[in-house]
Amino acid sequence: MEFRYLGNSGLKISEITYGNWLTHGSQVENDAAIACVRAALDAGITTFDTADVYANTAAETVLGEALKGQRRESLEIFTKVYFPTGPKGHNDTGLSRKHITESINGSLQRLGTDHIDLYQAHRYDYETPLEETMQAFADLVRQGKALYIGVSEWTAEQLRSGHALAKELGFQLISNQPQYSMLWRVIEEKVVPTSAELGISQIVWSPVAQGILTGKYKPGEQPPAGSRATDEKGGADMISRFLNDETLTGVQKLAPIAADLGLTMAQLAVAWVLQNDNVASALIGASRPEQVTENVKASGVKLDADVLSRIDDALGSLAQRDPSLTRSPEHRVA
Repeated sequence: MEFRYLGNSGLKISEITYGNWLTHGSQVENDAAIACVRAALDAGITTFDTADVYANTAAETVLGEALKGQRRESLEIFTKVYFPTGPKGHNDTGLSRKHITESINGSLQRLGTDHIDLYQAHRYDYETPLEETMQAFADLVRQGKALYIGVSEWTAEQLRSGHALAKELGFQLISNQPQYSMLWRVIEEKVVPTSAELGISQIVWSPVAQGILTGKYKPGEQPPAGSRATDEKGGADMISRFLNDETLTGVQKLAPIAADLGLTMAQLAVAWVLQNDNVASALIGASRPEQVTENVKASGVKLDADVLSRIDDALGSLAQRDPSLTRSPEHRVA
């Protein structure tokens, strides 16, 4: 496992992060989830990402149980705040001081720790003044409840505004967590250059495009039984954007590229996002321990310019690059 600095900070994280968005507390039984976390630890992963909204707080509880007994100082535990939790009341969502303060206290309890290494705004909140949000984060940093602050799916303009306020308040905004893969490159035009200028790293989610880049979905065929595309609770709606024969045909052209490198298609996909200098870590999830063991082999893989060019040629215009697709809900969900 290799490690990278997170933004303009002294914090190093594993360049593969284990995330439990669609699995712990919902898709996968607790024993299997704990086995996946143990496999991640065995593979050298030290960075774990979750959120209070995942499985309506259950994912944090499962991750806390799975990490119990580990040396806390050797781990980087990340979680997030914004989306509705609990009974989804009028203040159970967003980035108000009230919701942020109450949410981190719940997260700390469920994760079984006294601090969060990176506390992230899960989306931008248009209904709360940014000054209120950043002041609340500054207070958490001073209280020692959060060591670092990050965000997720913020636009370049929102990152710039948040970064400036954080600096005024005496802390750093060091990370953004966007979707990024060979098929979803919307951050490249604006978010990445702005982040590089400001000292913000990307921790990217869905590097295998919801499983599409594993190659298991074939053009003209029904999705495999038990796959994410068949699970309405496990992200079937998100994967549907890629489930067309044109995209699936293009993805199959990646198979010989991966084979030439001695990689699986999933390893190639994860290694590809890590070639971007602004990416500090790629988030992987798993429903089986062997998936972790395999995908973590993407760490340290270097892809030369010829390989990157072959990938671009294989996918052609299939990759989505429209920067306007980086956005947060205009109104709170609850």
